[in-house]
Amino acid sequence: MRQRFQRFMSGRYGADQLSRVLMFIALAFLILSFFPIFRFFYLIAIVIMVYTYFRMFSRNVQKRYAENQKFLNWKYKLVVKKDQRRKRWEQRKIYRFFNCPNCKQTVRVPRGKGKICITCPKCRTEFVRKS
Repeated sequence: MRQRFQRFMSGRYGADQLSRVLMFIALAFLILSFFPIFRFFYLIAIVIMVYTYFRMFSRNVQKRYAENQKFLNWKYKLVVKKDQRRKRWEQRKIYRFFNCPNCKQTVRVPRGKGKICITCPKCRTEFVRKS
């Protein structure tokens, strides 16, 4: 039986990170559909599961790989933004953050220095702000 399944899956895409996330979402929707208010989630969960199995059994490996890479890039951007927000929150008592009026680059300056002239490291625009 195992060899038969391996022969069947040969040349097919299989499971990846996007498939796992989609299955988790489908499972969450199925659990929510047990409550009378969320009955319509059952149909959404079934559609997500059908799409996930379609991706797993697909022979178009390049397209499924590209979809997974797009998902991973999106996930990476979210993680980086979250990390940047966390670092900025931790540094809020020591530094002030300003956006350059020209290029919108975020510039970090120490707190408590009074009015200072800030030079943007990206476009070299100078602007005055109170730190």
